[in-house]
Amino acid sequence: MNTFLSSSSARPANNHKLLIQLSEVAKVYNTAAGDFIALKGINADIYAGEFVGVIGKSGAGKSTLLNMITGADMISSGEVIFNASDGKSVSIHKLSENSLAVWRGRNVGIIHQSFQLLPMLNLVENIMLPLDFSGRYKRRVSKELAIELLKLVELEDHAYKLPAYISGGQKQRVAIARSLANDPPIIVADEPTGSLDTLTAETIFEIFEKLIEQGRTIIMVTHDNNLAPRFTRRLLIADGLITADSGFHLAPIQEQR
Repeated sequence: MNTFLSSSSARPANNHKLLIQLSEVAKVYNTAAGDFIALKGINADIYAGEFVGVIGKSGAGKSTLLNMITGADMISSGEVIFNASDGKSVSIHKLSENSLAVWRGRNVGIIHQSFQLLPMLNLVENIMLPLDFSGRYKRRVSKELAIELLKLVELEDHAYKLPAYISGGQKQRVAIARSLANDPPIIVADEPTGSLDTLTAETIFEIFEKLIEQGRTIIMVTHDNNLAPRFTRRLLIADGLITADSGFHLAPIQEQR
C-alpha cells in the first residue's frame, strides 16, 4: 500500500527542501493577430510543504504558469527545475516527450475545475486509470488502492456509481483522489472550487489542508481574492508577471556540518 493511505503514516516533516525553481519562464503564443506574451520572465522558488495560491484575474497567466510547472505546454524560454527527493535535479522542459510523461505521472497530481472524469467508468475505475497506466501495480492492487483513496475523501459508499449520479462537489473529491493515485509529492489544482458552492468548497479546502499536513506541496490557481488567507503563500499574477509574493514563505533549512 502507498504510505498516504494509512492515518499513521503521514509523511515525515520536510526540511523546507527547494522543490521547484522557475527561472525567467516565458511563454509566447503565436496567433493570427500576432504574438501574445502570456508569461514575461517568471522567477519563483517553491518549497516542499507549501500551499501556494496563484491568484489573478482571468487572462493573467495563471493556468499558463501551471502548464509550465507540469510540462503540459512547451516553454518559450527560461527553465523549470524539479529537485527530486533522491537529490537529483531535472530540467523538465529538456526531457523527451516520453520521459516527461513518466516524470509527470510519478511526481504531479493534476486537478481540473471540470473534473475530467470518464462518464462510462465508475468512480473506482476512474481512480484506477493512472494506477494502471503506471504499470506499477497488478489490477487487484490498483483496485484496492482506488477504494482506499475513495475512503480518504469519504466516498467509498459511492465507489461503483457512475459520475453522472454524484454531485459536483463529490466529483471534485473523486478528482482529488485520482490525483493522489501514484502518491505524487506535488498537487496542482486549476480553479478546483470555481464551480462549487461555499460549503462544498470548504470541504475541498479541508482535504487540501490535510494533504499539506502530510507533507505534500499544493499549487492552486484561483481568481478569488477572498481565498487568499487559506494559502500559506500567495503569488499574485497580472499581465504575465508576478506582482507580489506574500505569506509564510518556507525558507531552506541549512544542513548542519
